[in-house]
Amino acid sequence: QVQLVESGGGLVQPGGSLRLSCAASGIIFNINLPAWYRQAPGKEREWVAGISTDGVTHCADPVKGRFTITIDNAKNTVSLEMNSLKPEDTAVYFCSAFRDRRYWGQGTQVTVSS
Repeated sequence: QVQLVESGGGLVQPGGSLRLSCAASGIIFNINLPAWYRQAPGKEREWVAGISTDGVTHCADPVKGRFTITIDNAKNTVSLEMNSLKPEDTAVYFCSAFRDRRYWGQGTQVTVSS
């Protein structure tokens, strides 16, 4: 059974930083295409960052240069380091990975506001 559990969300001021983490069971992040998505109120869920099978990281244009996705293979966790946060980054952030299908965590709220 696959389970993904996110942590690290919260309220932060514009320009601040947060680090999200995702712990997995039943899936191995370094071979199962980990990714982060987000969904803002009233909007579609959108891809934020991911790691391909060759280990290369990719980020969506709105977060490029500010967000970094990393894997800790020893702990089987994937993290999203978010810097220079903006109000438009406010959303529920979801950890995801692909095995036989795409699996999702329950989401963690990130609110960027003064």
